[in-house]
Parts: sequence; structure tokens; C-alpha cells
Amino acid sequence: MDDLTSFIRRLPKAELHMHVEGSLEPEMMFDLAKRNRVALPFTSVEDVRAAYNFSRLQDFLDIYYPGAAVLLTEEDFHDLALAYFRRAAADGAVRCEIFFDPQTHTDRGLPFRVAIEGLLSGMAAAETELGLSTGLILCFLRHLPEAAALDTLKAAEPWLDRLLGVGLDSSEAGFPPSGFQTVFRAAGERGLKRVAHAGEEGPPAYVAEALDLLQIDRIDHGNRALEDAALTSRLAREGQVLTVCPLSNLKLCGVPSLEAHPLKRMLQLGLKATVNSDDPAYFGGYLLDNWVQTARAVGLERDHLVTLARNSLEGAFWSEAEQAPHLARLEALASGQ
Repeated sequence: MDDLTSFIRRLPKAELHMHVEGSLEPEMMFDLAKRNRVALPFTSVEDVRAAYNFSRLQDFLDIYYPGAAVLLTEEDFHDLALAYFRRAAADGAVRCEIFFDPQTHTDRGLPFRVAIEGLLSGMAAAETELGLSTGLILCFLRHLPEAAALDTLKAAEPWLDRLLGVGLDSSEAGFPPSGFQTVFRAAGERGLKRVAHAGEEGPPAYVAEALDLLQIDRIDHGNRALEDAALTSRLAREGQVLTVCPLSNLKLCGVPSLEAHPLKRMLQLGLKATVNSDDPAYFGGYLLDNWVQTARAVGLERDHLVTLARNSLEGAFWSEAEQAPHLARLEALASGQ
């Protein structure tokens, strides 16, 4: 392991933007398909990987949703989550706040409890086995009507005390945040944190809508906010956390090359950016891969890396008491101790 990779791995950090269904590796997809007797539209692991050639977000989603069809039991969701947490822990994560898409599963007839109980079980195992701190965020699919999101929030009521918050994901173009004001207001009234994908493919106006109309606590992606100088200044001034996903941006053609990624510029502009893996099984890299490849591509220095780690720890939805020992260890590493 080279010095850069070793240093990044040792940094205590949080992953704040990872869709657990997007950590379904082709090998596990085939294992679960066999276990559950589900037919796949692929003949081999190699065929699956060959299909991961995307030109836009929708290309990815067209594979992502059918792939989730192999997840049928609580055991499946438990195994999926724990496999991801083991990778994250090996990458130096100390806190993982994962997204899940219940509508992906309930719309194919799976009871709500199957996904959430399986994931909560996997989270409990990760906390015991790996010492990780974990959290779960329920995402609404924005290509479906807000009424469906409200139904999903109602279905989640027995588990609200075990959810960190709600999010908004799926196809962004043509589905602005303004269409989900009622469900986000209801989530806030129930004490849940609120996050939303904005400014990945959608315009800067979607970022502003997420801030002003959904009253979000964190922005997922946010890259295109840089096209609006006033919005960028506001984000920096308000200390709004951006959960940036470099390899995802590259794989979905949001940037022409990793060298052209705006992460370093975000830091220079005072934005509270973080590094995350999004859908790592599909986008070619988990947390450490995103950190190392992007650091090399855009020329991140040691102080940039420490800032990114600090941003992630401070941007996580946990108490100051929980984050304090990790921040102390981070500062010790930063000072060379």
C-alpha cells in the first residue's frame, strides 16, 4: 500500500451517500438469484459488468432496479448491508449513513418490513462485529408521484425511531424538489433529518429548491451549484454539507475525466464537500477508491484530505459526543502524531 492510500485509509471518516441496493456486486446478485430462484437477464458475472457502460443516470437506473429483484428476504438485505459495511470498515470508515429505496421493493410486492428489518439487522451486526456507527435514511423515488412517497412515509411509521431521515433520489431531470414539499414537511414534523439529490443532472435551481422548499439538512451531489456564483457563496456561507461522489460523476458522464472533477475547486471555494461512493458496485469503486483516485487526479494535498475527513465527521447525523473521539484522532493524524 503506497503512502497516499495508507494515509487516507487511516483517516477516520464518514460515508454519507451510499445506496445500499447499489452495493449489490454481480457475484452476490447471482448468489441471491440462485438462492431465491430468480431468473436474471444476464448469463454470467462478466455479462453484468459489461452492461455497466452508462452515458447518463437513466442508463444506470435501467439496470439498478431489475438487479434489486433478487432481494426477497430479510436475510438477503442483512447480507447485502453487512457485505458493504465490511468494505467500508476496511476503507477506514467509522460512520456509515446508508440510503435505501423501499418503493423499489414494495412496488414489486415485497412487504415494507422485509427490507427495513433486514437492513437494521445488518446494521446491528456491523456495529457489533466491526465497531461501526451506522444510520439508515429512507429515500423517496422522485419519478413516482408524491402521493406514493406519502404512502411510504406512512408505512415507515413503526420504524421512525430507527430512521435518521428521508431523502430524494432516482431520475433527477424533470423531477424537481418542489414536487415533494408535503412529504418532506411531514418528515420534518416527525423529527426526521432531510436530504435530497440535487444538482447532479438537474440545474442549480434544483439545489435552491431543495434548500428553500424542502428545508434540507444536507445536499446529495450538488455539483451543478457551482454554475451559480450566488448559490455557491450561499452554500459556503451557510456551511451546507455536500455529499460528493466522484467516481459516480465520472461513470455517469457528469465530468469528462476525473482530472476535471470540481472537488478541489469546491474546497477552494469554502464548500463543505465530502467524498462518497454512491452506488459502488456499479460505479467501480468503494469509499477508499473514490478518495485515492480523486486525490491523485485533482492533486489533493494532505490538508485537503484532512478537511474532507473533518467535513464528513461533522456532516454526519450523530451527536457531538459520538463524533468527538474521531475528530480528536483526526487532528492527531493531521499533526503527525
